[in-house]
Amino acid sequence: MTDLIQKLSKYKPCDISDALTRYGIKSGGTIPHLIQQSPRQPTTSTIGPAYTVLFAALDDPRPAIKGGYIDSALSGCVLILATDTGLQLPYAPYTTLTNALYGGLMSTRAQYLGCAGTVVLGKIRDINEHRDLEYPVFSYGLGTAPPNTVAKVVAVGEILLIKSTMGDICIDAGDIVIADENGVVVLPVKDKVLLEKILNYIPQRVSADAKIAQDIKNGKKATEAQKEHRNSLP
Repeated sequence: MTDLIQKLSKYKPCDISDALTRYGIKSGGTIPHLIQQSPRQPTTSTIGPAYTVLFAALDDPRPAIKGGYIDSALSGCVLILATDTGLQLPYAPYTTLTNALYGGLMSTRAQYLGCAGTVVLGKIRDINEHRDLEYPVFSYGLGTAPPNTVAKVVAVGEILLIKSTMGDICIDAGDIVIADENGVVVLPVKDKVLLEKILNYIPQRVSADAKIAQDIKNGKKATEAQKEHRNSLP
């Protein structure tokens, strides 16, 4: 896993999406509608294996996870917090919950544990605390109220299912998360054949696009430059 992350850390989420769309994943692996809330001036991509956390409504029959989730987060991971599909919406604000699922104390603990960042498919609060920590946080939006009056954590380390107009998205614990101000992309790792194709394609595509950009700067038409350098890619 460390070797894989080192290879991918040289690239941007857009590069990963280019590869995923090339091999049939129309969404490019993007979790839509997320906004980078922290740090104030993002400079690098956030990357790491997903540590998945599932919230459900208080009246859900599943028991709450005892002891919470944050203290079990692993160094280097990206926390992915999502709600049960019954609390999701396919349109803005993408969640039925107005309460925030995540706050500044959670980022303080996550940073201490060495986590790479946090992605919340819902609202967060304490925005300036995350920014003061310079800890990467992505979310749909902001809120003020805590989650415990409306939701509980019912699973950690299990598959998350996210509704999307591009088709449902599955995020498994250990999938690679790559995120920056452009968005959040999830790269599945269990399909070894697909993963090998993607690792082979990305550097070739990045190199081709650099040549295309230079040709365009030199006056060549974009369509001609793209055809010349991309048509030979696998």
